[in-house]
Amino acid sequence: MIILVNLIILLLVPFLMAGVIKKTKAFWGGRKGASIFQPLYDFVKLIKKDFVISRTTSAIFKIAPVIQIASVLFAAMFVPLAYGSTFLNVSAGLIIFAYTLSLGKFASLISAMDTGSSFEGMGASREACFTAIVEPAFFMLIASIMALTGTTTFDSLRNILANAGSYGILIIIFAAVVLFIMILIEGSRVPVDDPATHLELTMIHEVMILDNSGSDLALFSWANGIKMLLLSSLIAFMVIPAGLNEWLSIGLYLLIMFIISVLIGTIESAMARFRMSHVFEFVFVMSSFALVVLSLVVARMFGG
Repeated sequence: MIILVNLIILLLVPFLMAGVIKKTKAFWGGRKGASIFQPLYDFVKLIKKDFVISRTTSAIFKIAPVIQIASVLFAAMFVPLAYGSTFLNVSAGLIIFAYTLSLGKFASLISAMDTGSSFEGMGASREACFTAIVEPAFFMLIASIMALTGTTTFDSLRNILANAGSYGILIIIFAAVVLFIMILIEGSRVPVDDPATHLELTMIHEVMILDNSGSDLALFSWANGIKMLLLSSLIAFMVIPAGLNEWLSIGLYLLIMFIISVLIGTIESAMARFRMSHVFEFVFVMSSFALVVLSLVVARMFGG
C-alpha cells in the first residue's frame, strides 16, 4: 500500500508543487491564477505533441531527455517519500542518489552544447559552475550527518536527534536551510534563475532547453519537478518523527510539500532574480551553512 502511495506521489506531486507555486505567486499578485493542476495539463499536452530537432544536433540531443528523466526516477528509488519508506534501501544510498542526479545533469549539459547555440552553451557553462559549488556543500552535509549517526543510508537523516542530543535541533534547522537553498538552485527558481522569463542573457536552466520541444520538453520539465520533490522529501524525512501512524505521516509529508511550495512562491513574489555576480554569492551561502552543520557535528562528537 505504501509503495503504491509513493508511486502516486512521485508521478503527481511534482506537478502539484509547481501548481501551488504558481497559485501562490498569483495570490500575492492579486490574481486568481490558473488551477494547481495546470502544470499537469501542460505536461499531458506537451507529451502529445511532436518535437522539432535541429540539423546541427546529434544523437546526444535525442537521448538526453530520456537519460535525464531515467536518472531522476532511479534516484527517487533511494529517497524516503511517504511514511519514510523507500523503493530501495541500500548502503550508501545517499551517495548513489547524488551521483545519479549528476548523471542526468551531465546529459542535460551536453545536450545544450550539442545544439551549437552560443546561448545554450552559455547556460550550460553557468549550470556546470553552480553544480561545482553545490555538490561539495551537499556532500559535506551528508558526510557530516553520516559520521554523526554511523550509517550510510537515508536513515541517518532520521537519526539526527537520537545521536546529536541538544545539538540535534540546530543541525536539523541548518541542514533544512542547506537543502532548501539547493531546491532553489537545482529547481532553477528565483533568486538563482527565473523559470518565467525567456531572455537568454538572464537564464540558466531555461536557456539550456530552448531547442527542446514537445515530449522532450515535457520530460525535462517533469525531471526538474521530481528533483524539487526529492530534495523537499529529505527535509520532510528529517522533520517528521518516526513511529507515527501511516496516514498521519503521509498527511504531514504532503503538508510539508505544500509549505515548501508556498514558501518558494512567496520568495518569487517578494524578490527579483539576482544579478549573475550575486548569484554565486548566494550559492556559496549553501556552503557556509553546510560548514555550520559540520562544525556542530564536530562539536557533538568531540566536545568543545
